[in-house]
Amino acid sequence: MTETPVPRLVLRLAVPSMISMVVTALYNVVDAAFVGHLSTEATAGIGIAFAYMAFIQAVGFFFGHGSGNYISRALGARQFDNAGVMASVGFFTPLIIGIIAAIVGLPLLPQLVRLLGAPEAVVPYGCDYLRYILIASPFMMSALTLNNQLRLQGNARFGMIGIVSGAILNIALDPLLIFTLDMGVTGASLATAISQFFAWCLLLRGTMRNESVHIKLANFRPSFYCYREILAGGLPSLCRQAFNCASVVILNYAAATYAPQGQEASSVAAFAVVSRTMMFAFSLILGFVQGFQPVCGFNYGAHKYERVRQSYFFAYSVSTAMLFVLSILGFVFAPQIVAIFRSEDPVLIDIGSRALRWQCAAFPLVTLGTATNMLFQNIRMPIRSTLLSISRQGLFFIPAILILPRFFGLDGVIMTQAVADICTFFLAIPFAVWISRKLK
Repeated sequence: MTETPVPRLVLRLAVPSMISMVVTALYNVVDAAFVGHLSTEATAGIGIAFAYMAFIQAVGFFFGHGSGNYISRALGARQFDNAGVMASVGFFTPLIIGIIAAIVGLPLLPQLVRLLGAPEAVVPYGCDYLRYILIASPFMMSALTLNNQLRLQGNARFGMIGIVSGAILNIALDPLLIFTLDMGVTGASLATAISQFFAWCLLLRGTMRNESVHIKLANFRPSFYCYREILAGGLPSLCRQAFNCASVVILNYAAATYAPQGQEASSVAAFAVVSRTMMFAFSLILGFVQGFQPVCGFNYGAHKYERVRQSYFFAYSVSTAMLFVLSILGFVFAPQIVAIFRSEDPVLIDIGSRALRWQCAAFPLVTLGTATNMLFQNIRMPIRSTLLSISRQGLFFIPAILILPRFFGLDGVIMTQAVADICTFFLAIPFAVWISRKLK
């Protein structure tokens, strides 16, 4: 970690991380692609549930990044006992939170779906999809934590194996449960729940390997110190995902409110498709940027600051180039991409294509804020990291979606994310310049 040339080291760690992140996003994309063959309302229903999936990710990434960043620095400083305690606290806490979420959410399922922004015609489909997702919440939250802990220890490959295995199982179960057993949207939800539990088992097995920090119930010793460190390292991720959750809910309401008369379900489904598509593309870049986090944590703990700076610039440069290529492809083939999910609805394809092209136009700007945020998060600058993490969806997207549609109607909803990405880029510039100089 402290001697291998930085580009080679980042690439070695980034590839498994990219695969893990892409496959995590693939769960949502695959479900949407299969369910799209049922109806527009069914597609909108799983889109509504995307907001709750963002909540699951908020908890999982918060504890995963918070505990994982601490573990990375502790291993770099050879504090192995502290790393073991933090790993157990970081794992068991989201498991408990997921159990509470399931107990509270299941009896209030219809009310929860309406709260997430579902039009009345979409509520039954949202309930069908969210039911098994709620049951699987403890495993989904703690699996995300385990994956990030393994990655930040430098064991990204095994984390990748666990996540990919679950995704392959999900792809195999979706057509079986949705069409062969005629379970519809419920089948998609059950397939995701089973595959996520399977991935959780594999990831937990990965922590038992010799080179990993072991998860032990005896090490589950919650303390103010542990949660303070998790908060410092994971707050940016929590804020980012929490605002993602809030922005999806507000987007659902806006898509229904400003939709053409009688086309509320098509509008909600269109934005759900675009959100999942862009999340899939962003997960590829996020995975690559995360590849430099273990390098950053180990070398910062070892006081090798020039290597931290090199890894930051390398991750930013390569991820920007990748995102530029993806954005061109998304802009050119927008109608075809949207049609993969629901080719029978021309209104959905029209709205979705316009929204996808707007987002692709500004998408390459995203990487500066993302890479700088990750750097701040790893070197324990939580205030700056949190500000950057909430800027895209919190500081800019939510105000924009509350203002622009009042002047431009549905077109205002369509252009909102691009406007937020441009504003976030300009906010990130002074942060990037400052930290680059400081690391010298």
